[in-house]
Amino acid sequence: MPLLFSYGTLQLEQVQLETFGRLLKGEKDTLEGYKLTMIEITDAEVLRKSNQQFHPIISFSGNENDYVEGVLFEVTEEEILQADKYEVDNYKRVEVTFKSGKNGYIYIGK
Repeated sequence: MPLLFSYGTLQLEQVQLETFGRLLKGEKDTLEGYKLTMIEITDAEVLRKSNQQFHPIISFSGNENDYVEGVLFEVTEEEILQADKYEVDNYKRVEVTFKSGKNGYIYIGK
């Protein structure tokens, strides 16, 4: 199963139920060398699902002191595509290696 790292609204039960039709199973993990900032969301559907105007977004810093904590969820290939639709155009999906040594997908700033 693919792994999808969430450091923000994909951890919310309401977002998971509306995006995937189920609650996701996952484990806490850390992404090193990335920093977190916030962006304003204007997409009406994403605002409705998350009920949050500002969402976190991460970018690669390369600094070993920067890290982002989150949850590494087990998802299906179809659910990855559903997550792609949920994330607004400011994000792109990339594959990385986490502190645990596991590989998975994250959404980072374009």
